[in-house]
Amino acid sequence: MLGIITNLFKKENSKDDAKNRLKLVLIQDRAMLPSGVLENMKDDILKVLSKYVEIEKSKLNIEVCPYDEDPRKIALVANIPIVSPANRRK
Repeated sequence: MLGIITNLFKKENSKDDAKNRLKLVLIQDRAMLPSGVLENMKDDILKVLSKYVEIEKSKLNIEVCPYDEDPRKIALVANIPIVSPANRRK
């Protein structure tokens, strides 16, 4: 499944753009996530992971999508490219 969030940032015609936005809204509604929660979750995940590894943020993809085994549920899917271990101070 193509990343819904990634698709929002691509140049597309208005029909495809509206369709992708509607999919995102429906998935978030199904998950009962208030507006902005997904973005806050993404920020929190990045903060925690950044303590341990350096992340290539330009290629980061975190999205919600239907859960394969039960279409009434959703799954949080993350593709987070790791560049190297973070420089941790002791």
